[in-house]
Amino acid sequence: VQLQAYGGGLVQARGSLRLSCAASGSIYSINSMGWYRQAPGKQRELVASITTAGNTYYGDSVKGRFTISGDNAKNTIYLQMNSLKPEDTGVYYCNSNLKRSWSGSVSLYWGQGTLVTVSS
Repeated sequence: VQLQAYGGGLVQARGSLRLSCAASGSIYSINSMGWYRQAPGKQRELVASITTAGNTYYGDSVKGRFTISGDNAKNTIYLQMNSLKPEDTGVYYCNSNLKRSWSGSVSLYWGQGTLVTVSS
């Protein structure tokens, strides 16, 4: 299983950026996918997550500014980030709770991070 994240980069404060994450490989079913971020010297924190049923969850610091969405047919999620702030800077990681077979258990997979830098 691979989780490939795209879309990081450098943006000015109050700007926007869109991240994508696609899951591929031997996947039977996906329960949820999400984004976490880690700033230098800080712990990794939840940004947003979405279930295949469309239920969404957001970290308090991004509510009202970020929107997560998903395309179940493509095993892909998107994170639209608006009104970005310098404190949104960090490495953004994609993850997924999924099953690799009908009889298998749900396991958590992580992708590589993509760097988002917001300049003031």
